[in-house]
Amino acid sequence: MTVHERPQPVDASVVPRFAGAATFMRLPSVASAEGLDVALVGVPFDGGTTNRAGARQGPREVRNQSTLIRRTHHATGVSPYDRIAVADIGDAPTNPFSIEGSLDLIEEFFKDIKMADAKPIAVGGDHLITLPILRALARDRPVGLVHFDAHSDTNDRYFGNNRYTHGTPFRRAIEEKLLDPRRMIQIGIRGSTYDRDEHRWAREQGVAIRYIEDVARQGPEATMDEAIAIAGAGPLYVSFDVDSIDPSMAPGTGTPEIGGLTTREAQFMLRRLQGLEIIGADVVEVAPPYDLGGMTALVGATMMFELLCLIAGRIGDPPANQV
Repeated sequence: MTVHERPQPVDASVVPRFAGAATFMRLPSVASAEGLDVALVGVPFDGGTTNRAGARQGPREVRNQSTLIRRTHHATGVSPYDRIAVADIGDAPTNPFSIEGSLDLIEEFFKDIKMADAKPIAVGGDHLITLPILRALARDRPVGLVHFDAHSDTNDRYFGNNRYTHGTPFRRAIEEKLLDPRRMIQIGIRGSTYDRDEHRWAREQGVAIRYIEDVARQGPEATMDEAIAIAGAGPLYVSFDVDSIDPSMAPGTGTPEIGGLTTREAQFMLRRLQGLEIIGADVVEVAPPYDLGGMTALVGATMMFELLCLIAGRIGDPPANQV
């Protein structure tokens, strides 16, 4: 795809942000990932939620709030639309009456993205959506993971023998050899647990768990130095749960936990991943029914833009005036 074929967002200085159809970053809506470097996609599924449902509405409201995002990253100077081909390819199909049916539908949708040689940035939906995405992207070799969250999501079963919930995706992904646990770090973990050994299994696999107290003690910069060292070279997936943010700044989520990251800390931490081989990413657990003034959806849209700029900064063409 040539520079002139790269989709461009609607210019907010020409068409007001409140006008027109809402798409991710006001980009064109296209039918498939063919010809794209990055595919922006919604996954409106919250069938894995164990308490407050509502994240199925996340992609629609994140699209709405993303109309506030302009072309160029103010800190890094990256304008992704000048460097790569990126567009909104719509929503993955889901079945609200079948968890495993939805997992299959989502996986097949993301397989098509991979076949098109595009990198997906997904908006959920609850955190279970990460499992079928990884099944599509990492079936041929395990990948690393940088995971921002209040919860480890490495539990085994809920409510009897239910193996697929938003509290289990990373356990399943490790068991299925989609993730290399020695290249995994979970950042911002906090809140009460079901028992004192809840995170033992993850640690035994080699997962690095950094509680919010660890982040506070060593600071965001040192935490990300560690994350980069653990992730290392090689393919990497980034998963950002909005409940990693303190609910004073992101109340619209299914399982809020006080004492979280600030939005500024999260932005700074994501930017440190520049240059790594990110094969895909997601922003999950935005639940508009519990939001205030769209602020959590705006957090989701902003983190999505940070991720887009990371990928564009690595794989995209340099600016015309840069040697």
